[in-house]
Amino acid sequence: MRWRGRRESDNIEDLRGSGGGGGLGGGLGPGGGMRIPIGRGGGGFSLSTIVILVIIYFALRSCGIDPLEMIANDGSQVPGGGGQITQSDDSGAGAPASDEMKQFVGVVLAETEDVWKGIFQSEGLQYTEPKLALFNGSVRSACGFASAAAGPFYCPGDQKVYLDTSFFNQLAKQFGASGDFAQAYVIAHEVGHHVQNLTGILPKFNQMRQQMSETEANQMSMRVELQADCFAGVWGHFTDQKGLLEQGDVEEALNAAQQIGDDTLQKKMQGYVVPESFNHGTSQQRQTWFARGFKSGKLSDCDTFNNPI
Repeated sequence: MRWRGRRESDNIEDLRGSGGGGGLGGGLGPGGGMRIPIGRGGGGFSLSTIVILVIIYFALRSCGIDPLEMIANDGSQVPGGGGQITQSDDSGAGAPASDEMKQFVGVVLAETEDVWKGIFQSEGLQYTEPKLALFNGSVRSACGFASAAAGPFYCPGDQKVYLDTSFFNQLAKQFGASGDFAQAYVIAHEVGHHVQNLTGILPKFNQMRQQMSETEANQMSMRVELQADCFAGVWGHFTDQKGLLEQGDVEEALNAAQQIGDDTLQKKMQGYVVPESFNHGTSQQRQTWFARGFKSGKLSDCDTFNNPI
């Protein structure tokens, strides 16, 4: 991708080394790293249960164990529009992203701003630009606490994309999805969730999921995630029209979509797949919807809710 020397977004917040941003406590909900939190059933806690949990919490803290960190690393956080990826020990978590990486992220975010601003204007709408927070180790957002294991995620509560760029090292080394446009695809996917938030798709889903079973919520989550993949493809379409893509860039994005499909990740991590647990889409589905958006550049071709996925 020809990104050097281009405009960088002013919407980058660098939280690296600050110990995480502000916001609410508690673990992030599963299913999209707070891109799309999926309910796990209703019911509250009794007073006695709360007392027991508090006792366990302080007992663990006295042993040097942070229960919040345990929650954040339970494998339910979902990076980069992918499946359930946990941070590997050699992924560089906690290491500051290089200045060049920050510049790259800033340029990609700026390109998404230009594209989506133009698309919204063509529909008579105004595009509100999201912030992108760079962090390392852990961060608190309006959606709760997340560690690097959460990977990139979008929080509709504060309209921010959160990114620990050490995930890109993991994406390349552990999952074989290298290349700058593979990284750009990840960012564009998260911005796609911001577009869904602005257009009311995420709020509607969050409302609907309260009445859904876990299986139903997973199925709907897949449609939301695949649409974000298609939106990333739409962005890629217009970025290509600017002459910014190089030979092999599209293949990098498609390979990334392949590597973070639910079926591919489950096979890699546990040796078998559980289709009813899919909540992002198979590798083939993710590739198909990204390619669909890239080919046409039309939002109307990204209707995952009224078409077979």
